[in-house]
Amino acid sequence: MVPRVQLPPEIQLAQRLAGNEQVTRDRAVRKLRKYIVARTQPAAGGFTHDELLKVWKGLFYCMWMQDKPLLQEELGRTISQLVHAFQTTEAQHLFLQTFWQTMSREWTGIDRLRLDKFYMLMRMVLKESLAALKMRGWEERQIEQLLELLTTEILLPDSQAPNGVKSHFIEIFLEELAKVGASELTADQNLKFIEPFCRIAAQTKDSLVLHNINRGIFEAIVEQAPLAIEDLMNEMEEEEGEMSEDDGQEQGVASKKPHEGEAYNCPGPSFSLMSTPPGQGAVTSDGDLGVGGGGEIIHSRFSEFTHQHQIGQHPPPPSPPARCSCGARPGLGEEQGEDDEDSTGAVLQFDYEAVANKLFEMASHQSTPSQNRKRLYKVIRKLQDLAEGLFPEEDIPEEAYRGLQEGRKGRKAKKRLPKSQLQNETGRNEQEDPRGDLSSRLERKRRRQGPGADPTAPQEQPGGRGGRGTRKRRRQPQAGARAKVPGCQEPDVKKKWTRKSK
Repeated sequence: MVPRVQLPPEIQLAQRLAGNEQVTRDRAVRKLRKYIVARTQPAAGGFTHDELLKVWKGLFYCMWMQDKPLLQEELGRTISQLVHAFQTTEAQHLFLQTFWQTMSREWTGIDRLRLDKFYMLMRMVLKESLAALKMRGWEERQIEQLLELLTTEILLPDSQAPNGVKSHFIEIFLEELAKVGASELTADQNLKFIEPFCRIAAQTKDSLVLHNINRGIFEAIVEQAPLAIEDLMNEMEEEEGEMSEDDGQEQGVASKKPHEGEAYNCPGPSFSLMSTPPGQGAVTSDGDLGVGGGGEIIHSRFSEFTHQHQIGQHPPPPSPPARCSCGARPGLGEEQGEDDEDSTGAVLQFDYEAVANKLFEMASHQSTPSQNRKRLYKVIRKLQDLAEGLFPEEDIPEEAYRGLQEGRKGRKAKKRLPKSQLQNETGRNEQEDPRGDLSSRLERKRRRQGPGADPTAPQEQPGGRGGRGTRKRRRQPQAGARAKVPGCQEPDVKKKWTRKSK
């Protein structure tokens, strides 16, 4: 009897992860997490590339077998958080690399009914990979390594990633980056994150990739500009409120003293508390910044983020329409966050002038295709306008927007009406106002008849159907008119039988 061969632990886990029973799959996921922690210790040596490919094969079919949306979401979160079980950064990057390779390999075999849960899995894995960077304090070297990995496996033309994986990754990148690091990342760090997209957009020959980057990265930055500046203004108002409270407490302490400038009787060197002049270090009644120290601090904070927006030079940006929001804004009260369903989520801060300069540097190379350069220059102009404080389009009021939409729907419905209904509507309008627009109708009639014609004279109506005029009689061929062609057999002609006379 042949002894049974012991399979490697990776293959055993992959087989259990792809099992039919949910209990078996859940137990295999828990064992896999413990195995990853033990295997990635410095003394164990870590995983190889092929071993992690086998692990991801089992995880892929574990997600494949899972049904019910809530359970799929829970499983996706559990799988994506396995990246934190790896003890070293190199092992984490190898785990992420094999994930994207597995998705690229198995993508064409996913049917449309299972597509949504793998979209969700890609989003969760990207979010956890960015969360791993956040745990390490957004180190520049770690950011560069992760961006290089994602660019190599997904964005480069020689990568094996299909168009579906590329499009979804470009679409969700800024969204997940904003969820993880919008409150911590600076404008320079955000520019570092979008630099690979600028390079790919300038070099790629794939029009689909160029379109997705333009829409998912650059246009998203332009559209979120009012929201980003509004978040900055809210943060400034919070700082103003804190400073005004501190000033109010100091003034309250000073009002208890009978005279201004009276020295305090306390041990140590004596000092005097003078009252703050009005207009300095406080907020005026109109809500503008004062000239004192508090205003200068907030003014420097504002110029640090925008580099171009100066207080007093440009008016504050218009408030965004309520229909384009997607979640509760952090920093608001709990009651306001619950009631305001149309508030927006976290938004990344960008230095628009620096983004425009970086994009111009990439697009101005001689190797850049002309089509790419033309589209990128349009984006650069919009970013330069944002750097100067000019927004590409103003917000439309809600009533005007609703009227515009109703007008468009009415025109579309009128185009869909058949000719009979259109004629009935025009006849009904003429009956309601028979003398209305008489001069315009005469003018159109004169143009159709030509110069010098009398539009009031009766016009001969063409007969027949469809304006073809009166029907003409068909021309009857004359007897003997058919030409004789040599070499062709003439048809037999029936001769009229006549009785011969005797």
